[in-house]
Amino acid sequence: QVQLVESGGGLVQPGGSLRLSCVASGIIVSSYTMGWYRQGPGNPRELVADITSAGNTNYLGSVKGRFTISRDNAKNTVYLQMNSLKPEDTAVYYCRAAYPPVAYWGQGTQVTVSS
Repeated sequence: QVQLVESGGGLVQPGGSLRLSCVASGIIVSSYTMGWYRQGPGNPRELVADITSAGNTNYLGSVKGRFTISRDNAKNTVYLQMNSLKPEDTAVYYCRAAYPPVAYWGQGTQVTVSS
């Protein structure tokens, strides 16, 4: 049984930082493309960042230079370090593991950026 469990969300002031974690069980994260997606109020779900099995990374344009995706193979965990947070980053953040045609999703963690 595959499980992706996100944590690390919360309320933060503009300019602050958060680190999201996605702990995987039932899969080996280094064999999958691991991604962070988000869905804000009234918006479609969008890709924020992903990392391939080869370690190549890809970012949404609006988060480049502020967010960093990384992977700890020993802990079977993927992280999203988010710096210089803005109110428009407010969303539920989801972890996804993909090995086409299969994909798994976590339950999401809320990130709210507000003063």
